[in-house]
Amino acid sequence: MEAADKPPVIAFKGVTKIFGAGAAAVHALDGVDFAVGRGEFVAIMGPSGSGKSTAMNIIGCLDTPTTGEHFFMGFEVGRLDRWRRALLRRRFLGFVFQGFNLLPRTSAVENVELPLVYRGTPPAERRQLALAALEQVGLKGRERHTPAELSGGQQQRVAIARAIVTAPAVLLADEPTGNLDSRMSREIMDLLTRFNREQGITVIMITHEPDMAAYAGRTIRFVDGRIVDDADQSRAA
Repeated sequence: MEAADKPPVIAFKGVTKIFGAGAAAVHALDGVDFAVGRGEFVAIMGPSGSGKSTAMNIIGCLDTPTTGEHFFMGFEVGRLDRWRRALLRRRFLGFVFQGFNLLPRTSAVENVELPLVYRGTPPAERRQLALAALEQVGLKGRERHTPAELSGGQQQRVAIARAIVTAPAVLLADEPTGNLDSRMSREIMDLLTRFNREQGITVIMITHEPDMAAYAGRTIRFVDGRIVDDADQSRAA
């Protein structure tokens, strides 16, 4: 439960997102309401076109609602201009993607340093932080390897290190195990769970795999732009 003086880290109030106009208009989100408390691990599920990716883009400040309100730690994000949304994204959010999104000719440690470069962190400090993040994900000794010299699971570990190197309040993971085998998927989910539990990072994850969603404490299901189920798995356990 959220303390009375602490708002949810994420809140949607009547959020709609419409693409196109007139007869061609698509309601990707249709009056969505939900909140995510600090330190939660939430899985978002739903079929293609259900609205889950649109919701994630809004949460990640990559898009804005057509109508309704999107709050981050009590502040209405819709009132921020593009520059301030980018600043919020850079300061408080970390991202992990299905396709890893690593620079191919760049070493693991340099990939992890990238968010710190954008923050203006001095070179010596960012190298120290990047090395520490790689050690946290079990890649000590692989710092100089390029993505081509790493397995898929190791590349996703680099991506997670890059996401957590800035100590984000929220980690957004979009199908983080989609390109991995079952063993590597479990290892990645164990990492996300550990960062959630030990560091208090709020994790919001899109997945189509029920066994991966089971790692979360709560599952939200989207269908046709609406939430059809919001289950607290931690209470059911």
